[in-house]
Amino acid sequence: MDEKPEIQSDVCFVVGQERQEVFAHRCLLACRCNFFQRLLGPKLGSGMPSPVVLSTVPAEAFLAVLEFLYTNSVRLHRHSVLEVLTAAIEYGLEELRELCLEFVVKVLDVELVCEALQVAVTFGLGPLQERCIAFIEAHSQEALRTRGFLELSAPALLSLLRSDKLRVDEAELVLAARSWARVGAAVLERPVAEVAAPVVRELRLALLAPAELSALEEQNQREPLIPVEQIVEAWKCHALRRGDAARGAPCRRRRGTLPREHHCFLDLPFK
Repeated sequence: MDEKPEIQSDVCFVVGQERQEVFAHRCLLACRCNFFQRLLGPKLGSGMPSPVVLSTVPAEAFLAVLEFLYTNSVRLHRHSVLEVLTAAIEYGLEELRELCLEFVVKVLDVELVCEALQVAVTFGLGPLQERCIAFIEAHSQEALRTRGFLELSAPALLSLLRSDKLRVDEAELVLAARSWARVGAAVLERPVAEVAAPVVRELRLALLAPAELSALEEQNQREPLIPVEQIVEAWKCHALRRGDAARGAPCRRRRGTLPREHHCFLDLPFK
């Protein structure tokens, strides 16, 4: 593989948003990877054919893929490993995928974990998803403050909000969910409540104290986030002092839930 043309090179890729030219050898790529075999097809005529444009894969990740195909080894880096992993999955390179997964687990940290969770959810990588969730459960407050958290998809965020082991109070989770929904609303040009709809049901509002619930209700009137009926369910739990007072109202305490006076009435203590 070459970033500059050589006589032996017979295929040119234009890669990434930066449109970097990368030169390689058609026969080797086709022999090593079914994706490239289908993409390149048989060579017709002599000379260099038209460039193959791959605009969605970053150049650094694509070069790592070529390095693996040429040498059967790869130098991975924390800042680009998820992009290499994505490319490996899309190109059907199982061995490279496993190398990337092993590397991600080794370098997983607060800044990387939400991005890794998103990749795991997108591609159905169950073991990686479990590892990421366990890491976030242990470092919940730090993870919620990262850019990666704000960029999670709704299914990825749901996988977190369903956890009993998050080390964060429910009031902070509500704030984090609102920040997440605001970002999504700005990107998608949709109302905050519409963006938040798939995930807010997992917020355990009955864990909040009455004063907190009143403040949330007032803010919700100014900036809708949570369905009114969900807030009503939480108030029912307070009024009847029973965790099962309203069907579907989650009252189970998380690992990071701060104690409040009314928690002694909840029927479902944290285990």
